[in-house]
Amino acid sequence: MRLLSSIWSGIQRSLFPYLEEELGPMTEKQRKLVSILELIRVEDSISYTYKTGRKPTDRKIIARAFVAKAVYNLSMTRELLDRLKCDKVLRRICGWESPYQIPSESTLSRAFAEFAESRLPEKIHEALIKNHMSDHLVGHISRDGTEIIAREKPVSQEKPKKKKSKRKRGRPKKGEIVPPKEQTRIEKQKAMTLEEMLADLPTVCDKGTKTNSKGYKESWNGYKLHLDVADGQIPITPLLTSASLHDSQPAIPLATMTSKRITNVYDLMDSAYDCDGIREISRKLGHVPIIDRNKRKGDKLELDPAEKTRFNERTTVERVFGRLKDEFGGRMIRVRGSTKVMAHLMFGILALTADQLLKFV
Repeated sequence: MRLLSSIWSGIQRSLFPYLEEELGPMTEKQRKLVSILELIRVEDSISYTYKTGRKPTDRKIIARAFVAKAVYNLSMTRELLDRLKCDKVLRRICGWESPYQIPSESTLSRAFAEFAESRLPEKIHEALIKNHMSDHLVGHISRDGTEIIAREKPVSQEKPKKKKSKRKRGRPKKGEIVPPKEQTRIEKQKAMTLEEMLADLPTVCDKGTKTNSKGYKESWNGYKLHLDVADGQIPITPLLTSASLHDSQPAIPLATMTSKRITNVYDLMDSAYDCDGIREISRKLGHVPIIDRNKRKGDKLELDPAEKTRFNERTTVERVFGRLKDEFGGRMIRVRGSTKVMAHLMFGILALTADQLLKFV
């Protein structure tokens, strides 16, 4: 909080007066963008060299422009270019003095592809969390997934054929060797490293289905974004998978990644995560899992009153999904491929995280 306070004090006392003297009066949206850019310092994470050929367009300014695209909730790069050409203050905040200095749409697209391949926004977000959250004890981490609709053709995945067992059902005969059951993904994850768990999760575009609050099934083509969110609606760990993947499958990788960034006490999850393996790993990480019970057979087991009170905090992740989609471009995906989709979402998550952190000052 002391570091955040010093940054915010510098923005209010020095940066805003200087910019308004140079650029004129700024709108609330422009002030918000300036504050976010000053906190995340995206240009400090970009370094590049070239040996021969034409000097590349300044990637630092382009990265600031993509943060502005998320803050202004713009769906396409073409909209960003139009806004930069007619909005002098926004253009100069990003770093271009003249409209003639703004690069073409193809140049911005190539730069975005470079940012996606290098996972630039993910690295900046991780550094932001570690700088401002690692020294604090977080009470609750709320975990959930949401649909991400993409404009690309889903990959048809063939379901693996189950091998028919030759042995008959019932107690095995004397001396008969019964082959062990195949382990589930969650059981395998207990013995995997984080890199192996992430590599095992599918990330292709496919078809996902879920049951809404009214009991009807909804389907979409695209992906699924999984988030760990701390108290105060601060996104801690994001993960993008195929739309068809069940919410419980990335729970252990998410918990592992989150434990390396912050220290928290409680893990809050809905009934989709009702699994003994997830509870076991959560306790191993030093957390207290509070997971809503899934009604499988018979009556549903209820949480005790104290757990119910804490479980109410799980709505923070739902509010973060809502803000990401409504205010930071999460509902309008115009790029293709999991790498670029994740980069688009991460610029929004990065801006949202900085905005929420500044609200604590």
